[in-house]
Amino acid sequence: MSVRSAGHVRAPIAGTMQSRAALAAIGDLVVESGELLPDVRLFYEAFGDLADDKSNAVLVFHGLAANTHLTADTVTEDPGWWSGVVGPGRGLDTDRLCVISANILGGCYGSTGPTSIAPDGQDWASRFPSLTIRDQVSAAVRLGETLGISTWAGVVGVSFGGMHALEWHVAERGRAKRVAVVAAPWASTAEQLATNTMQTEIVKLDPEFRGGFYRKFGTQPRAGLALARQVGMLQYRGRDEFNDRFGREPQDGDQGPYAIESYFRANGAKFAESFDANSFITLGAAKSSHDIGRGRGGPERALQSSTTPLLVVGIDSDRLFPLDQQRFIARHSRGSVSGDEPVVLHSGHGHDAFLIDQAWMGRTLGEFLC
Repeated sequence: MSVRSAGHVRAPIAGTMQSRAALAAIGDLVVESGELLPDVRLFYEAFGDLADDKSNAVLVFHGLAANTHLTADTVTEDPGWWSGVVGPGRGLDTDRLCVISANILGGCYGSTGPTSIAPDGQDWASRFPSLTIRDQVSAAVRLGETLGISTWAGVVGVSFGGMHALEWHVAERGRAKRVAVVAAPWASTAEQLATNTMQTEIVKLDPEFRGGFYRKFGTQPRAGLALARQVGMLQYRGRDEFNDRFGREPQDGDQGPYAIESYFRANGAKFAESFDANSFITLGAAKSSHDIGRGRGGPERALQSSTTPLLVVGIDSDRLFPLDQQRFIARHSRGSVSGDEPVVLHSGHGHDAFLIDQAWMGRTLGEFLC
């Protein structure tokens, strides 16, 4: 196994820190479906210096639509989606920690996924093997082995990434000193399964989807992907936030669209321009697969099997993964550092509060990982 530079290290610019980006070759991977993924690579970024004994590494699992750009960096000059949490003097303090984020297996931001080349020399496209959360965690474990990290100082996961962190907590005991699960469930509920299915069907119904081989025809199912994203957005914010922000106000005059319509369309279109439809479907199916108790005697038994210190964070206004799901995790986890109740972020922002209330997130994670 090897690590190959992706050639993305540049001189620091004002207001940013220097990150290192690379492709890690983690070898062949047999996934839960029994299919073989050959020559798997994970794209990752590292913020901060890795200690000689590799004792200060923290792994962050990102949300479904996010990338590896945790904070303002010199890779793309992207401001980063967690710049209030990761950086010098922040909760995940890069003066003392090496914070690593890898694009999840099946993603479209550099790691092996549907846009990668299959053994026959063509894009995998819709032929890409079905993945589970467990497959993606297995790939992340391989990344650590490739980097020479046998035990991570911490593993942190948010939302979709929180599913991976919880799976790590149960399945990879001894490979992390501490684990933090933020705004994630112990299993995908029936409503969440239905939403995932609906989003997938919307993408596939776009005439430009072409059975998943749209790149071959030089097209993109942008309309379907944008609409699928808008469906998800309905659950990302608090119950009253859209009404408080937009109400029934028109965007431009009485004859124009409502402001909320413009907001949803703009966000859907932006997502469709930056994300791959086959990856969206692949990751959605992995999200649906999440059930910490599958094959382990049920969720209670699975959660009780690990004594690794576990921080469970829930958001009181979360409609996507409601607080009851984090309560269940905390109540049945012997390692829960807050006892039977999760640590609660009180916010009106809904599920996206972990992105918005970053000062609170930074303090909470910093105290846990210190």
